Amino acid sequence: MELGKRLKKSRMNMGFSQGNVADHLAISRQSISKWENGNSYPDLDNLVKLSEYYDVSIDELLKGNQNLKNKTNIKESEIENNSQSDATIKDEGLILLVLTFLSFLTAPLGLVISPILINRNKKTNTTYKLIYLACVCCLAFNLFIVYGFLGDVFGWGTTTVDYLG
Repeated sequence: MELGKRLKKSRMNMGFSQGNVADHLAISRQSISKWENGNSYPDLDNLVKLSEYYDVSIDELLKGNQNLKNKTNIKESEIENNSQSDATIKDEGLILLVLTFLSFLTAPLGLVISPILINRNKKTNTTYKLIYLACVCCLAFNLFIVYGFLGDVFGWGTTTVDYLG
């Protein structure tokens, strides 16, 4: 049995007219008619007032309405999924920041690690912009170190001074 039919049956069992119920809830009689015909549903506050006025539990009013139960179950599962997804979203910003600073210490590896960290960085991280800044500085520092090392190996940038004399 649908909610509307249960509402009508409960109202009739108490001997109330739609007008009596409408006056008790301070709403229009047409709203009561729409609820009983299944064209709309009462909100939660009115449903509680109806259950008290008809002297039946809310469960008895809703029990035959599978559609409403399904909607309630879907909403509950959506709320549960949202809370689980919020729990699974982790802020890995601090970890990425520490890895960025460690890549400063490992000069050649910083050229490989920094792009990976930039790719891994997400806007949901609390240190989102700081990670990008640190990675760019790390890349520049590592390039400078590698250039200096290669300059020493290949003799780039050395100058000789000839004395006149």
